[in-house]
Amino acid sequence: MNTKQPPTSLIMLFGATGDLAMRKLYPSLFRLYRKGKINEHFAVIGVARRPLTQEQYQANIMDSVQSALENVKLDDLKRFATHFYYHSHDVSDTESYADLKRIAEEMDKKYQLQGNRLFYMAMAPEFFGLISNHLKSSGLTDTKGYKRVIIEKPFGHDFESAQELNNMIRNSFEEDEIYRIDHYLGKEMVQNIEVIRFSNAMFEPLWNNRYISNIQITSSETLGVEERGRYYDKSGALKDMFQNHMMQILALLAMEPPISLTTEEIRSEKVRVLRSLRAYSDEELAENFVRGQYGPGTAGSESLPSYREEPMVDEQSNTETYVAGKLKIDNFRWAGVPFYIRTGKRMATKSTKIVVQFKDIPMNLYYNPQEELNPNLLVIHIQPDEGITLHLNVKKSGKNGTTPIRLNYCNKSSDKMNTPEAYEKLLFDSMVGDTTNFTHWDEVALSWKFVDAIARIWKENPEPDFPNYASGSMGPAKADELLEKDGNMWWPIEDFEIESC
Repeated sequence: MNTKQPPTSLIMLFGATGDLAMRKLYPSLFRLYRKGKINEHFAVIGVARRPLTQEQYQANIMDSVQSALENVKLDDLKRFATHFYYHSHDVSDTESYADLKRIAEEMDKKYQLQGNRLFYMAMAPEFFGLISNHLKSSGLTDTKGYKRVIIEKPFGHDFESAQELNNMIRNSFEEDEIYRIDHYLGKEMVQNIEVIRFSNAMFEPLWNNRYISNIQITSSETLGVEERGRYYDKSGALKDMFQNHMMQILALLAMEPPISLTTEEIRSEKVRVLRSLRAYSDEELAENFVRGQYGPGTAGSESLPSYREEPMVDEQSNTETYVAGKLKIDNFRWAGVPFYIRTGKRMATKSTKIVVQFKDIPMNLYYNPQEELNPNLLVIHIQPDEGITLHLNVKKSGKNGTTPIRLNYCNKSSDKMNTPEAYEKLLFDSMVGDTTNFTHWDEVALSWKFVDAIARIWKENPEPDFPNYASGSMGPAKADELLEKDGNMWWPIEDFEIESC
């Protein structure tokens, strides 16, 4: 794989007028263009049902970029927009694909794209298989260059549906041509997990059950479901966040060192982690997982509605907007170490953080019954700030005893600029053929099998106490009790901000 020369690619973007394309994809492509990572040898065919003229489509793209980015040079933006072409398209109409093939061949010649084709499905999942089959039957996948397809989540709604969808897409694409996107894997500090672990002698020797007490992964949102009520009420936090984003972070934290940094070796170690997850009995699932649904609350002076009052949500809905769980990994490295994971909406703060709590030393010479000695913590900040914080104990100035201090590294402040958008990196990876930060079918399958067991128990036993946490809080009381049973507590992530950011 040669990434030194800017890649050439024809991107067929299905769902070109949708929210994802407008908010994320067009600005990310422009960032790549402005940085020189893609040059004049690329083109995008925007595909959607809405009737638009070429001029209207390109104007929409320019508006999208200008809304998302600052200091955009108008000449650069106009030149960028000329690479975009619109095709009004019915995904079920065979003749429409013939028109699409003709346009693709014209773009290949005009921009010297070497037959490289990237199909991006930014649409509802029920269309993925249909589009894939039409792409093959129309000859759009018959090309002298590469052919790749990017699939947005959700990839199915349980293991069986995911397997059926995978089989349909595999009729048109090989496994190494399928890029299942998880935008968390494009985040700078998620990718940094491996670097922190495997390039620092002070961490990797301690990264095991001899020295680590527990690991906590939190992804909290202050927003409710907003306009996603119809989708979210069928999904919930378990399938929307836990099955993909949270399980991927868990795998990166717990994986063994790969023998090399190749895609195959990294994926192999992540799959081993997911295979090592303890399979709980029904009784253990009920004990180790907590669900929640937000009720009314306040944020400052603003009154917030309950989940059941949100638009397009069933008034009697038992869909969870919060999940907390204790996972155990049954292997030599992690035996006995709980991994606590929580994610939810309408919480007190927006944050995604990992807290690694190290064990207390066996005999602490500075133990004082009148003073609480803080444990050593490594905090990995994923969003909104990016960086790491190390919590240590030092001597109090001029006094006996200890006091906690923090050693901070802020990714944003050190670079004096924002790090690349996750979609920017993932789009570029897909063009150069790097699948490291995309999910393999084996990972998807194992995650769904684990989550399906939880979903089944919850479906069989609807939660009688919903809503069970107030909007603007950090979740239901049962989630705190989950850790208290082990003598642990959720670390207050709202107090863990990076001072230098």
